[in-house]
Amino acid sequence: MTQKDFGLLVGISQPAVSDLISRGVLVDGDTVGSWLLAYCDNLRLQAAGRGGDAAGALTAERARLARAQAEKIEMQNAVSRKELAPVALLEQVLATTGTKAQRILATIKGELRRRFPSLNAADLQAVDQIIGKALGQVAAMSLTVIEDGDQASPDDDTSAIDADAEAA
Repeated sequence: MTQKDFGLLVGISQPAVSDLISRGVLVDGDTVGSWLLAYCDNLRLQAAGRGGDAAGALTAERARLARAQAEKIEMQNAVSRKELAPVALLEQVLATTGTKAQRILATIKGELRRRFPSLNAADLQAVDQIIGKALGQVAAMSLTVIEDGDQASPDDDTSAIDADAEAA
C-alpha cells in the first residue's frame, strides 16, 4: 500500500504519512496491518499525553500544576500552624499594638514628674525627646519596614540625648 492510499484509509494526507515514517512511528515497507496498529498506538499515546508533539508541553504543564498544588497545600499548612497570616490581619495587629504603645509612651513624662519631683525641666525635655522619637517610629511602622529589615538610621541614635542628659 502506498503512503497516499494509507492516508486515505485513516483520513490523513500523504505528507502526514511521510512524517510518521520519518519519525519512526511507521516503518517503511511494513504491511498495512502493521501500519494501522502503529498508527492507532501513536494516537492512543497522543491522547494519553505521552506521545506526539504536545507530550513535552503537556508534561511541563502537569509539572507546573503539581508545583502550584503543592505550594497551595504548603500555604494551607502554614496557615493552620499559624506561621502565615493575611496581610490585612497583620496590619490590624500592627495598628492595635502601635496604638497601645503610644498610650503607654504618652504617660511616661507625667509618671516621671509624679514619682521624681526633683527632675528638672532639662531632664524632662530629654525624656520627652526620646519619647517623641519612639512615638514617631511607632507611627511609621508598617509591613514594608519589617520586610526591609529594622536597620537603625543615625537619626534613631539616642546616645546624643543620653550625653546631653549626663552633662546636665
